[in-house]
Amino acid sequence: MSGSQLWDDVDFYFSSHLAPDDEALQAALRDSEAAGLPHIAVTAPQGKFLQLLAQIQGARNILEIGTLGGYSTIWLGRALPADGRLISLEYNAKHADVATRNIARAGLERIVEVRVGPALESLPKLADENPAPFDLVFIDADKANNRHYVEWALRLSRAGSLIVLDNVVRGGGVTDAESSAPDIVGTRAAIDLIASHPRLTGTAVQTVGSKGYDGFALARVLG
Repeated sequence: MSGSQLWDDVDFYFSSHLAPDDEALQAALRDSEAAGLPHIAVTAPQGKFLQLLAQIQGARNILEIGTLGGYSTIWLGRALPADGRLISLEYNAKHADVATRNIARAGLERIVEVRVGPALESLPKLADENPAPFDLVFIDADKANNRHYVEWALRLSRAGSLIVLDNVVRGGGVTDAESSAPDIVGTRAAIDLIASHPRLTGTAVQTVGSKGYDGFALARVLG
């Protein structure tokens, strides 16, 4: 059995036992594929992991940077109480439209808001609203701007907030200090920031699965 097939099988095993998709989640994936969205959503075990992180945090306010079709948004939204709030930022209007329908189908339209536009334009506007600090920030957008997203996540958070940065391994490319690829440069800059900022402590975990070889970084905001 090849390594990739084994990864698929393990993902299926954990999905079926610990993170089974319901109709709303399955429909979100189907509609995203039918609309031609890239096949880059988190897996079901990863979605459940995000949900558990939000629940462990006791999150009431969540910020997501990068909505895609709303699959991860649904997992996160289900971790919130009835009076919770999730703001998700999406650059692509088509993706946002698909996500909005998927979120409504999941019954989360009252607590989830999708905002359309470049995140680096939406984030200053969000800060101007002086929102309650976000308890969890999930970053899964264009990797070239990862450092900027972590900086904004820190600004919009509180002591004890959790920042999750997806796709940080880049197939091992994150180790290439000479790379000029924007995704690698941006991700390395974000990791450097987490490592050096006095208000952050973090780590990173490599993952394999049906989406291949990658990983995520976790950072906790200090006082």
